[in-house]
Amino acid sequence: MSRVHAALSATALQESEVSTGKAMGAARPHHRAPPGRVPTRCVAALCAACFLLGVCVVNRYWAVPEPPDCPNKTNSGRSRAMLSQAQTREVVIALDRTISDIEMRLAAARAAQMRNQGVSPSDSAADHGNMRPRLLFVMGIMTTFGNRRRRDSIRKTWMPQGERLRRLEKDKGIVMRFVIGRSANPGPDSEVERAMDAEDKEYNDILRLNHVEGQDRLPLKIQMFLSSVLSTWDADFYVKVDDDVHVNIGITRSILARHRSKPRVYIGCMKSGPVIANNESKYYEPDHWKFGTAGNNYFRHATRQLYAITRDLATYVSANKHILHKYTNEDVSFGSWLIGLDVEHVDERSLCCGIPPDCEWKAQGGNPCGASFDWNCSGVCNPAERMEEVHRRCWEHREAALPQAQES
Repeated sequence: MSRVHAALSATALQESEVSTGKAMGAARPHHRAPPGRVPTRCVAALCAACFLLGVCVVNRYWAVPEPPDCPNKTNSGRSRAMLSQAQTREVVIALDRTISDIEMRLAAARAAQMRNQGVSPSDSAADHGNMRPRLLFVMGIMTTFGNRRRRDSIRKTWMPQGERLRRLEKDKGIVMRFVIGRSANPGPDSEVERAMDAEDKEYNDILRLNHVEGQDRLPLKIQMFLSSVLSTWDADFYVKVDDDVHVNIGITRSILARHRSKPRVYIGCMKSGPVIANNESKYYEPDHWKFGTAGNNYFRHATRQLYAITRDLATYVSANKHILHKYTNEDVSFGSWLIGLDVEHVDERSLCCGIPPDCEWKAQGGNPCGASFDWNCSGVCNPAERMEEVHRRCWEHREAALPQAQES
């Protein structure tokens, strides 16, 4: 009986567990099996394929309009050509600078060698192959075609002529020439060219430049002058003077001789005038904005009437003439070419004396003038008529150690 009772109890217990499990199963919510997931790699590949397909369709069926400034593909070629030209220009400029530097170094080395030897080669046809002592200075008197009367007034006063001019070069080491370029239309039928050739044949005191004359081309004329005289004469100084200025050669010679041992000297009457921004003025400076605010002055530079530089500086200007900036005024331009160099600026006031009685008073006080002119005219006023008077009253009577034009 006990075994039967135990079996019945076990059966009842199992039925109770089954019914309890069913009740709990009914109480739980029903969850469906999750659907199958698409791999990430497949999604990425599908996106890439759609993108490429879209690009192909757009390039084939959608014509992209060209900008108004580029109607065809030739402009693209032009842009490439312009870029190539710009690069070529930069290379050429770099080569020019290198060549200029080499030329300057060679010229300086040659000048130093000649200075040590105390002689210099002459490139003129008459003295080709010969050696001669180094000159003290070469003076270029800037003139133009219409200033024949000015040149004649100088020949009659402070500039020796003929044999005296040649003796001045041989004995004192001083060369003097009128400097003039060419006309705008040179040729055998040019009246001004024929007149200049006849004048040079008569006096043999004119240096012609391969340069077209013009008031707005004076800075370039100075550069051409230096290039020409450097290739012809070896001197310690190169002097520029206008054809309406009275010059005492002996005084000028003494002034320059005091600085002969210095390699880089810029001598003249130093000034610093205002920068003119008014385009109606005679001295209007288009580059006035480079000098700062309105009312500023130029840097220090020598007045244009007369100034002198040593050979090293003349060589530098000549070798770099194609990259040196040219301002409106010639004297400002020249000062700008030297402003960044290691140069000694000599403010020599005896090179900018006034006309009589100023030059007379200074001579009486023991300070004779090297050059005289009227500041109001930036030269001797009406020089063709007044140069003789200025010469008579300002001439270096007591300093006359050189042959003079009035000697008989």
